[in-house]
Amino acid sequence: MTMNKKVTKDMCGQFTSFAPIAKKMRHEGLPDIVIKNFAYYYEQVHSGQTGMIPEVSITPVESLPNADAFSDNADLLAAGEAALGQTVVLKLNGGLGTGMGLSRAKSLLSVKDGHTFLDIIANQALESDTPLVFMNSFSTQDDTLAVLAKYPALQGDIPLDFLQNKVPKINQSDLSAVEWPDNPAFEWCPPGHGDIYVALITSGMLDTLLDAGYKYVFVSNSDNLGAVMDTSILGYFVSNDLPFMMEVANRTESDRKGGHLAQAEGGQLILRESAQCPKADQAAFEDIRRHKYFNTNNLWLNLHAFRQLMVEQDNVLGLPLICNTKTVDPRDGASTPVYQLETAMGSAIGIFPGSGAVCVSRNRFAPIKTTNDLLAVRSDAYILTGDYRVVLEPTRSEPPFIQLDSMFCKLINDMEARFPAGTPSLINCESLSVSGDVIFGRNIVIEGNVKIVNSTTEPTVIADGTHIVGE
Repeated sequence: MTMNKKVTKDMCGQFTSFAPIAKKMRHEGLPDIVIKNFAYYYEQVHSGQTGMIPEVSITPVESLPNADAFSDNADLLAAGEAALGQTVVLKLNGGLGTGMGLSRAKSLLSVKDGHTFLDIIANQALESDTPLVFMNSFSTQDDTLAVLAKYPALQGDIPLDFLQNKVPKINQSDLSAVEWPDNPAFEWCPPGHGDIYVALITSGMLDTLLDAGYKYVFVSNSDNLGAVMDTSILGYFVSNDLPFMMEVANRTESDRKGGHLAQAEGGQLILRESAQCPKADQAAFEDIRRHKYFNTNNLWLNLHAFRQLMVEQDNVLGLPLICNTKTVDPRDGASTPVYQLETAMGSAIGIFPGSGAVCVSRNRFAPIKTTNDLLAVRSDAYILTGDYRVVLEPTRSEPPFIQLDSMFCKLINDMEARFPAGTPSLINCESLSVSGDVIFGRNIVIEGNVKIVNSTTEPTVIADGTHIVGE
């Protein structure tokens, strides 16, 4: 778990092994605040800490306010409308979607009715009349800004983006900064989306927002198209004078591996990610009846409270460490084993005293992490509303559970080759499992729980107009 220790300005000099790492980071032009934050997490790894949160140290969260009821509260709606002019929408947009075989920003992918993520997000911001900001990476910035140039109305008094930072990968054998001359870019990694708090400062975006009179930020992932501005939720956040608030949703079987909400000693809300769960506690982590709420990564931040806390903590928020085991070349499992020291944005809920959480419907959570997710959202199980919200079709309470064959459909080009005529109708589908090489024709309808198995070495083609009804 996080250490209750302030990092001083000379902390980097306390560890002889960190000095060359700090030198490398300075040579790369990284700000002192980034180096100091990295030293904080490096100290924990150097001293043998893992950032694990065992089950015995937490208790489940039994109940939370239901955000669906907020829209019936005139006072919350009025408070939200009054605060809207002081609020900014911030999208995390640093991912390339490499897990789906993409080499450009995932937000450039066509996702619904011919619109890309960026098209839908831009229109959502225009519909809600709120400023839109992206946290980009060096890999996504140029492409993203090129697409956004199609929407001149987004230009305002706030820059459209700022850049997240990067940190060194750490050699597992001796905790040095790994060297990889074949591709020096592989020596660096993003420090997780928890870097947003440092990047807001190092980029100057925090001062820009505050100087322009903005007080609140609604943060979400660019691949979650259900995360739109909601004035009733904003009103609840403002009326309760919360420094930080997380939107959570009820866990289903498909969410059991995602980070869940819990309570630490004293009742402070915290977030536990799967990488922070000891193996012995995995069953409890995945028990959706015990830990009922998962983090949607839709977060609300009071900028004044954030700045005050960062001042008090000398610009080191002290988020819980996530120590990920990787190889320096992600494409080569035989390359040098490394640690990637990361943090999760939502874990700030455990840092802000008096932080809160609300339970939202699945309509505010429609992320696309895999081709399974993409197939579901592209289908008629989801609709694109007139105000550019991507939501479940009204007759559905949960998304269909999709499991495509990982050999033939993990990468986007391979998946689309198996659905050349478009996505089947899944409006009445509970689950779809595909094993083997299966090609779907035009106007396919799938209902209930369906399993399709091709155990041969040749592709199986499902004819146009086929109607498949499972259990």
